[in-house]
Amino acid sequence: MKKILTFDNTETFLNEEVGETYHSYTGAVEEALKKYAEPCKIKDLAVSKGKIRILDVCSGLGYNSAMAIDVALEANPNCEIEVVGLEFDPKIIELIQEVNPPIKFFEHYKKLTPTNLEFVKSNVKVKYLLGDARETVKQLANNSFDAIFFDPFSPKTAPDMWQTPFFQEMCRVMNKTAILATFSCARMVRENMAKGGLFYDEGPRVSRRGPGTIATKWS
Repeated sequence: MKKILTFDNTETFLNEEVGETYHSYTGAVEEALKKYAEPCKIKDLAVSKGKIRILDVCSGLGYNSAMAIDVALEANPNCEIEVVGLEFDPKIIELIQEVNPPIKFFEHYKKLTPTNLEFVKSNVKVKYLLGDARETVKQLANNSFDAIFFDPFSPKTAPDMWQTPFFQEMCRVMNKTAILATFSCARMVRENMAKGGLFYDEGPRVSRRGPGTIATKWS
């Protein structure tokens, strides 16, 4: 793994085996906020519902969910938050110790190690499931999440993570008002979402990159 600095001065890593970084060069923290927390309406959920369950798919360093926790607690300090992270590579969990993004709650993520995959801090619980996300997701209950941050490596380098059966699992664990957000707008991705039972729409455009995609369950 090679550490790099994104354009918002946030550290991330280049996975040299895959040939991709764990976050966009345009800004890792900006991406966590603009592509995931905001389109999944985390602030609104914190205020209106007061209890949020987030599934962080391919959670890596945890920036996306840590940012969402910041957003939720700023809106409602008493919000109950549970994050379940699905991650395959224990090495990236080890590397959490080597980064310090400008995300307040991230300091608590440093409690995570490949042998200590969960922690509780006040009204927040974070738990990682280590292994192939296509299999570990099967441990999760139906209709149990308010938001899904879908952040594997790209469809080009990790096509198996973007197939219909995995989106069917996403649909299964989403509650009826849940939102799934991802960075990809590839036609194949959106077609497989639709086959998996999801209704997709344009996600936010961050910097000069194409729009992401958001998805909800068919009503």
